[in-house]
Amino acid sequence: MAALSGFRKLIGRPANALETDRLALRRHRRSDFGDCQAMWSDSDVMRYLGGRPFTREECWARLLRYAGHWDLLGFGFWAVIEKASGRFAGEIGFANFERDIEPSFDGAPEIGWVFMPWAQGRGYATEAARAVTAWGDAKFGSSRTVCIISPDNVPSLRVAEKSGYRQWGETDYKDSPVVMFERKPGR
Repeated sequence: MAALSGFRKLIGRPANALETDRLALRRHRRSDFGDCQAMWSDSDVMRYLGGRPFTREECWARLLRYAGHWDLLGFGFWAVIEKASGRFAGEIGFANFERDIEPSFDGAPEIGWVFMPWAQGRGYATEAARAVTAWGDAKFGSSRTVCIISPDNVPSLRVAEKSGYRQWGETDYKDSPVVMFERKPGR
């Protein structure tokens, strides 16, 4: 259980719900759609994630993809809720996006996170990432996990490094430069 330190399972909740001091992480619900759409359609949020806000249709497809990950792969993204207020703060988790990227991720689970503008700069992403990587260590064993981040997204680069991710490459993804990171359990 040492790998699970840094988060607690929510009492009476599924094993894939996590809790930190300030945050509750749970599977998405249909009722999260409005918050997801508000976040993914915000131009400030999207500046490092492709540059253009998502449409309502794209946000709905993303929410369905989250459910599909859990059902088909046994892992996925969590909705992040600020415990003190009950507000939707963002999303974080692991996915297999089958990205057409070189060098290849070779099937490694990919961590990602995105937070509402009001929740940025409060340490929530690092707090959530540490809980999720501990969960990933227990789930994936000795397998590495990966992520890609825009080289201009300095806050996310710091979150990755604080969570044990180390740069292993640079490439272009969808005509934009990205830094490739990997993490091996125990880092």
